Amino acid sequence: MEAANLNINLPLNFNQVVDLVRQLPYNEKLKLSEVLKKETKQKKENNNILTHFASEKVLAKDWLLPEEDEAWKDL
Repeated sequence: MEAANLNINLPLNFNQVVDLVRQLPYNEKLKLSEVLKKETKQKKENNNILTHFASEKVLAKDWLLPEEDEAWKDL
């Protein structure tokens, strides 16, 4: 069974999850560690992309000013 195909929603708090992890055998902890590394890397990459789009929208306000057109007209 692949972890990606398993979707379980359990109402657990952080400490309960930690207690469950402590009960896992060593090799399962290693697998979990790899999953967590991938998940956190993915989230960070997604946040970077979203920041880029948000920044572009804010900067576009300045780009659309007549003063900007004037400043760049000779380039």
